[in-house]
Amino acid sequence: MVEAFIDNPLLLLFVVAGIGYGVGSIRIRGSNLGVAAVLFVGLAIGGLSPDLHIPDIIIFLGLAIFVYTIGLSSGPSFFATFRQRGSRDIIFVIIMLTFSASIAVGLHYLFVFDASTTSGLFAGSTTNTPALAGLLDAISNVESDGDRAKSMSERAVIGYSLSYPMGVIGVMIAITLMKRALGIDYQKEEQQLKSLYPVRQTVKSRTVEVAKEDVTGVALRDLKRELNAQVVFGRLQRGEETMLTNYDTTLQVGDQVAIVADEEELDRLTERIGKTAPFRLSYDRSEYDTRRFFVSNPNIAGERLSTLNLNERFAAIITRVRRGDIDLLANSDTVLELGDRVRFVARRQDIPRISALFGDSYDALSRINLLSFGLGMALGLLLGMITFQLPGGVEFKLGFAGGPMIVALILGTLRRTGPIVWTLPYSANLTLRQIGLILLLAGVGVNSGHTFVNTVAQGGGGIIFLAGTIISFLTAIATLFIGYKLLHIPFSFLTGMVANQPAILDFALEKAGNKLPNIGFTLMLPVSLITKIVYVQFLFALLR
Repeated sequence: MVEAFIDNPLLLLFVVAGIGYGVGSIRIRGSNLGVAAVLFVGLAIGGLSPDLHIPDIIIFLGLAIFVYTIGLSSGPSFFATFRQRGSRDIIFVIIMLTFSASIAVGLHYLFVFDASTTSGLFAGSTTNTPALAGLLDAISNVESDGDRAKSMSERAVIGYSLSYPMGVIGVMIAITLMKRALGIDYQKEEQQLKSLYPVRQTVKSRTVEVAKEDVTGVALRDLKRELNAQVVFGRLQRGEETMLTNYDTTLQVGDQVAIVADEEELDRLTERIGKTAPFRLSYDRSEYDTRRFFVSNPNIAGERLSTLNLNERFAAIITRVRRGDIDLLANSDTVLELGDRVRFVARRQDIPRISALFGDSYDALSRINLLSFGLGMALGLLLGMITFQLPGGVEFKLGFAGGPMIVALILGTLRRTGPIVWTLPYSANLTLRQIGLILLLAGVGVNSGHTFVNTVAQGGGGIIFLAGTIISFLTAIATLFIGYKLLHIPFSFLTGMVANQPAILDFALEKAGNKLPNIGFTLMLPVSLITKIVYVQFLFALLR
């Protein structure tokens, strides 16, 4: 069987992916490894033979696709977080990486490592492949003796490969321990952050009978401002007449109005306006109906609701937008994306035309726009190829991770440029992200497996393995504790910030039960990527 794997790397790839995904779905005491198990299965199978190898291009492809899709979906929240929190979090990331590099220096003298081993150890414990590539390039540039350069490069790779697995496992253990030590309640934290980061909202509708005089005679646009309410007003029944509200509508005592808001907001508004009506207006579909439509028309994707001028074209109100598993309350600034499901209250005769406007085609959403995806990936890879020069002669490239990530963050924020829609349908984005992650983890696991298993089995390299564990674990513990206790950064963000590797991010997302770790990950990745590339070459130059 091993011979078959050696002769057919694709067979090996999919066996590792399949078994790993199956192992990751097994729950023990309510927890599972998720897709991260692909990495560990790859290490185990890769340890069977030194000839087992998955081509590097597959690993780089998986890495580029994964970070690109993450960047596309996280672009708006990344820049929103940067505007809200400024440079503080970025400086914090750099300080923590400096702390990590300092630990590496201390272990270098404690265990008497050579410079190339220590530098590779730092790259592996922070799971940064571009940093290793920069280190190998630095070794070749400063060492003219070919045999000596080869020996130093091999030691760097050994340091990297032995510390890499614990660079993943150590951080996972740190997240689990600190979650318990700090008493983190992910759901409570999500509730506290939902006004700024609506990763999940419990949006519901209710019909309220107006009974308070002080809310009457005021235009709804002014009433929403006075009540400081995040709400959508829908149908209104006054006597025997049913109508749709608009910003100029004023309420009267005895009116029955349908309101859509977060569940907690609904309770507050009901008490403020009047009382819950015994009959829900949504049940009456004689004149107005309620429908959901898919946004599959690329001509309106990336547009704000306010630019569509729906009120001028139809008797309709958009009450909410469902994106993935999240219901978002609709407002004039809501930006539509391909794959969104938009909920309407509309006059029955307008429904076919509204459906045509939004597309409402599931089949169209199943296709990826290869023009925008290909151009975006190409721009990211081109940026990753550029060599940047820093003072002191240090050179670095953003590589297959940094280039696509930065371009995706920008394109995801722009959403569209003229006729080109950069964002992907939600389902397509998740599918590509999962494929990229599995390619990456399976490749890294198999290619590092033999060195890892053989060294551990023979008792050699144990010091390097221990050193990698110390660096990754202490850095993660310090980041989580200082960030949460002293800087008051949400713990969900911090788990993404310490997620040096996609498997850790997937683990953090699984534990949090929401998408908040993505925000920390995308905020951290470009900065930490560049910092690690610079630091690994600085360590090599310093310790030589």
